[in-house]
Amino acid sequence: MQANTVIAEDTLKPQSSGSPELPFTLQDIKAAIPAYCFEPSVVKSLGYFFLDVSIIAGLYALAGYINSWWFFPIFWVAQGTMFWALFVVGHDCGHGSFSKLKWLNNLIGHLSHIPILVPYHGWRISHRTHHANTGNIDTDESWYPVSETKYNQMPWYEKLFRFYVPLLAYPIYLFKRSPNREGSHFLPSSPLFRPSEKWDVLTSSALWVVMVGFLGWLTYEFGWLFLIKYYLVPYIIFVMWLDLVTFLHHTEPDIPWYRGDDWYFLKGALSTIDRTYGFIDPIHHNIGTHVAHHIFLNMPHYHLLTATEAIKPILGDYYRKSEEPIWKSFIRSYQTCHFVSDTGSNIYYQPANKKGS
Repeated sequence: MQANTVIAEDTLKPQSSGSPELPFTLQDIKAAIPAYCFEPSVVKSLGYFFLDVSIIAGLYALAGYINSWWFFPIFWVAQGTMFWALFVVGHDCGHGSFSKLKWLNNLIGHLSHIPILVPYHGWRISHRTHHANTGNIDTDESWYPVSETKYNQMPWYEKLFRFYVPLLAYPIYLFKRSPNREGSHFLPSSPLFRPSEKWDVLTSSALWVVMVGFLGWLTYEFGWLFLIKYYLVPYIIFVMWLDLVTFLHHTEPDIPWYRGDDWYFLKGALSTIDRTYGFIDPIHHNIGTHVAHHIFLNMPHYHLLTATEAIKPILGDYYRKSEEPIWKSFIRSYQTCHFVSDTGSNIYYQPANKKGS
């Protein structure tokens, strides 16, 4: 089942709330966007996929030809960034915004994700949960805040990867998920998945194991240094990109979070922020345009800039965008976003140094 089909219609409607309701509806926002923005183009989507794959192949050829330590740091950053760009293409596949053909979405999704060790269906389904529950403290899946009580109870290793080395958290998340959540992205028995999704999960997990086996064969044939130079370091750069961008989409002192009946889909979808990454934006397919993406997750990435400009007048102050350098945003959120209050709704992150005050 595609990600855009699982959001119940009643979650789009206002419910009883302890905070002011939105002065616009989902229909108001959609009406402001040109209709073509909701139509994926197979030719254009495949074009982005093959462009990314071609650049990745070209970087490998260049690194192998030069084969010099002065070039490898450049190669690592460039290739890790391109792994991240390829992930974004698979991200569109997971949302069904790559094309209207389910088999093509699944094919390109696996071709985009398995080489970078992402179990496509397992990730797709958990990401579906995130989009259906964005901004809900109790049910969100990705980079949601923990309560003050939970923060105090977290063991040191959870705090380590969540708050102190968050840019390396993603591989662990695939196996363990986030605080207060049980299950793995690889096992059909995980609470993440429905019984009907068993074979999807097993397919992606099996292909993931095949990829790990292929990397093991490369290591056997060419040695550990070969694996580190040509795969492991770019993979770490990719993980850092993924964690940085997803962290910054949802970890911001000024973004509200909701509980219970105070939450509904549109209000939660607005609990994110657009950011600019400078010249990287077109390389990673403008994934920083996250507000429009959360409202209409089945919109292709190449229409998000147009849609964002169209909805800004409707959203007004409910639209959030940061123009400051990414490193400043990251440091601020890193230092100030640790937990939220145990009670209430329409609440915000607090820093650990205010704990108990």
